[in-house]
Amino acid sequence: MGLEEFEPIFGEPKLELVNPKDPSPPGRFLFHVHSPDSSHLSIHVTDFLSNTWEAKRTVSQLEDMRDDLGIGGSWSDFIDYLIASIKSEDVKLVFQTNSHSDGIASAKLVAQKSKGMPRISISLTKLVGSAASEALANLSLGLFETFKSIQHNLIQEQERSCMLTKVISAEKEKNEKIESQLEQHSKRQKSQNMNSSEMSDVSDPSMNNGLLNSPDKQSARDPVSSKVANRVIPAYRRAKVRGAVLIDTEDDKHN
Repeated sequence: MGLEEFEPIFGEPKLELVNPKDPSPPGRFLFHVHSPDSSHLSIHVTDFLSNTWEAKRTVSQLEDMRDDLGIGGSWSDFIDYLIASIKSEDVKLVFQTNSHSDGIASAKLVAQKSKGMPRISISLTKLVGSAASEALANLSLGLFETFKSIQHNLIQEQERSCMLTKVISAEKEKNEKIESQLEQHSKRQKSQNMNSSEMSDVSDPSMNNGLLNSPDKQSARDPVSSKVANRVIPAYRRAKVRGAVLIDTEDDKHN
């Protein structure tokens, strides 16, 4: 059980004064929550001017906090809840002013995962002199390292995205070529099927005989016989052939 995998967290808290009549502290504040080793959690809050605050918690103190909040489950469940609360948009820096002076008497960082959930409250101690300078230096270096890590991850993601775009473009071009080839093959196959069908009709004897022996074809081939068979003999010619005409020959005369 420890804080080996705790990633640094940066954020800007909302300012809140216990006495609304108190003047707001100057500037904006930035907090930094990190784990310098596996057994400690450090919190720094600063305006980068004259107000720098700090809190340190050991693993044992964090366990006591979990018991006080009544958060059940495993240690990792509690750390997940702590991280989610610090990363939420409802992190506040609460100041208590000193009634006998114009300075701030105390400060605490308050975080809550969501409304109705347990509220984490961590009291802060003000740093001065070299301790404040060291805290600012650590915060600045931590912020820069986080920026470099994000930038590195962004560059890698952009490179992967670029490579993926090239692969997609190449696959798209390949698919377009395949579709074009399939379309051309389909057209050629269709043309070949049509030609084969026409050649089959011409070379089939039964089809040719059927066409040649059809009544229309026979009429076209023998128009004369058709006309003769259907021609009607005139009436005056039919009358002449009804009886026989007797003609006397020379032999009949002598007899």
